[in-house]
Amino acid sequence: MTAAAQLVKPVSLELGGKSSILVFEDVDLDKAAEWTAFGCFWTNGQICSATSRLLVQESTAAEFLDKLVKWTKNIKISDPLEEGCKLGPVVSRGQYEKLSEFISTATSEDGTVLCGGGCPQHLKRGFFIEPTIISDVTTSMQIWREEVFGPVLCVKTLSTEDEAIELANDSSYALAGAVISDDLERCDRVSKALNAGIVWVNCSQPCFYQAPWGGNKRSGFGRELGPWGLDNYLNVKQVTQYISSEPWG
Repeated sequence: MTAAAQLVKPVSLELGGKSSILVFEDVDLDKAAEWTAFGCFWTNGQICSATSRLLVQESTAAEFLDKLVKWTKNIKISDPLEEGCKLGPVVSRGQYEKLSEFISTATSEDGTVLCGGGCPQHLKRGFFIEPTIISDVTTSMQIWREEVFGPVLCVKTLSTEDEAIELANDSSYALAGAVISDDLERCDRVSKALNAGIVWVNCSQPCFYQAPWGGNKRSGFGRELGPWGLDNYLNVKQVTQYISSEPWG
């Protein structure tokens, strides 16, 4: 933005995120657990739209987290060229060290690591981080507020729909969000209330080039993809032709 401002150039910014996935009590917990894992751990969590903040209704939280941990522990971590690999290394040593620091800080702030948190023992080379789930998270913790860009999911429980929306919108980012519920009217209400440029219902991360992509707040502005993506490259011109024989004014 600073560089473009010198020449009064327009910009479109698609930036980071700290997106939430809201899991309500009226769902198939296994399906919800699979989508939650995919939403955060796909591409090793190295994706701007990762739904890395799990908000789960407290009445089913214990059962749901038990299922989610089982799903997570079944993710095959290996060389990406190996058959059946589901999660490979992160992009660099610097990113590996950053992720390790995030996890360490979360535990020092009284977060609880439910699974993962370190380097897989069977892998001796490469910057591998196990898919990690951290619970007992508060809204003041670094892991809740900052984008991690790795396979690290933080968890907070909720009691009501209004609380879910408030917590999901409690971020300086506003790129994406997901709502998992069998009540489609609730899904519609929550989708409209989430401050995000992208919302998924009963899924997380499906992307289509026909649909607009982009966020609000610190996640940027402007949209990519679809006809909306062309708008960034167009200027609107007004042309007025005077056709009356009457004098102006």
